[in-house]
Amino acid sequence: MALKNKVQLITYPDSLGGNLQALNHVLSTYFPKTFQGGVHILPPFPSSGDRGFAPLTYLEIEPEFGTWDDIKTIGEEYDVLLDLMVNHISRKSKYFQDFLKKGRKSAYADYFITLDKIWGDGEPVQEDIDKMFLRRSLPYSTFTIEETGEEEKVWTTFGKTDPSEQIDLDVKSEKVKQLFYDFFHNFKQNNVKIVRLDAVGYVIKKLGTSCFFVEPDIYQFLDWIKDLADSLDIALLPEVHAHYTIQYKLAEHGCWIYDFILPYRILDTLINKNSTALYDYLETRPEKQFTMLDCHDGIPVKPDMDDLIDTKEAKELVDVCLERGSNLSLIMSDEHKDVDGFDVHQIRCSYYSVLNCDDDAYLAARAIQLFTPGIPQVYYVGLLAGENNHKKIEETGDGREINRQNFSVEEIEASLEKDVVQRLLKLIDFRNDYEAFNGDFSVQKSADHEVIMGWVKDGKQCSLFIDLNNSQSIIKYTGENGEIIKYYV
Repeated sequence: MALKNKVQLITYPDSLGGNLQALNHVLSTYFPKTFQGGVHILPPFPSSGDRGFAPLTYLEIEPEFGTWDDIKTIGEEYDVLLDLMVNHISRKSKYFQDFLKKGRKSAYADYFITLDKIWGDGEPVQEDIDKMFLRRSLPYSTFTIEETGEEEKVWTTFGKTDPSEQIDLDVKSEKVKQLFYDFFHNFKQNNVKIVRLDAVGYVIKKLGTSCFFVEPDIYQFLDWIKDLADSLDIALLPEVHAHYTIQYKLAEHGCWIYDFILPYRILDTLINKNSTALYDYLETRPEKQFTMLDCHDGIPVKPDMDDLIDTKEAKELVDVCLERGSNLSLIMSDEHKDVDGFDVHQIRCSYYSVLNCDDDAYLAARAIQLFTPGIPQVYYVGLLAGENNHKKIEETGDGREINRQNFSVEEIEASLEKDVVQRLLKLIDFRNDYEAFNGDFSVQKSADHEVIMGWVKDGKQCSLFIDLNNSQSIIKYTGENGEIIKYYV
């Protein structure tokens, strides 16, 4: 599957208009040329929690959102990207519900990681757990089997409830491999072109390790699932929040990767009005990446930025973000915090808000993103220059809701009246249509308070100049007749 070097949208199935049919209407009516790269629809499947990330199955669409026909219809116009949570599935799924009823006699028992698969006697050892990169205080949950009354402990990497809503799958099981085979074939039948492997870094559990991105085992799994996807002409995007060297290893392995470094780098550049660290990064990063600024979680910090940032400076930047209304996701495991205690996993915010709702600064951030090599993704809240939603946090108690508001058609129309949104749409059109972005990229070092980036191909060239002191962005490009045109972003 050849991916298009154009801008993609990230959205929930109900965030732009209310459901998938409305999403298709919004795209065709208000953004007919904007997302030529495709549409990432965050999990539209029946789910028991985590806003879609605890799916019951991938063979159905949540009826409130629509049907597979709606996905197929959107897929006729756009490359559709969907998530596959390869690490886990909902405890409300028919598979785990059958296990809860029958225990080891269930036909699905081997889908799950009972603790005897890790520790022979089924008894967890705290010394082993202390080495793990934890996403909850304990990496397992205890359940009572209905028919026998016996307790079973099964692996649960994620989940805010106890027992967890998200039950880990045993990717070594042939039955689980068959399940993935069925899911991928269903994706193919319904015009899905790209699959994001959500939480893939956690799929290998091995004693004596962090149980995160365990090498070389992880590559065996990735090679297996890539062969499956390739056979169906489906592209894969592994989602791994990890030390940047792990991302680079994935790139060397031929995978598309996420640029989880860029959002922090751009934020730091604009807030501190200094481009030095950004330049150092742009000169060394792999080009086969998906770029983003904002998403449904937050701006990555640890472990994505480990060894790339000074924690004292990072604390100062985080403090600015908190002053501007952000909240934080923190690292759970003491072993994976910095020696000075720095423990920020993600900064949760609207990117527009964290830049103080400054139109020029926000457009400068987007301009840097769109000029950076890779496939740019724009999150729907960022598309509409949405602001921090503190009311939703109060209603749900989930800090991530700060950047997850839904927009009605009327609210979308109102957002389109904003000057900043119209300027962003014009910038996206330029990135989609100007041929030089398929050529050679360069950065030009100049003063610390400036950013200069450029592209050239077949006599066409474009350059971006940003003065960080006033956040003014200027693009110069070659017109149809060879003339130089200046465009104020």
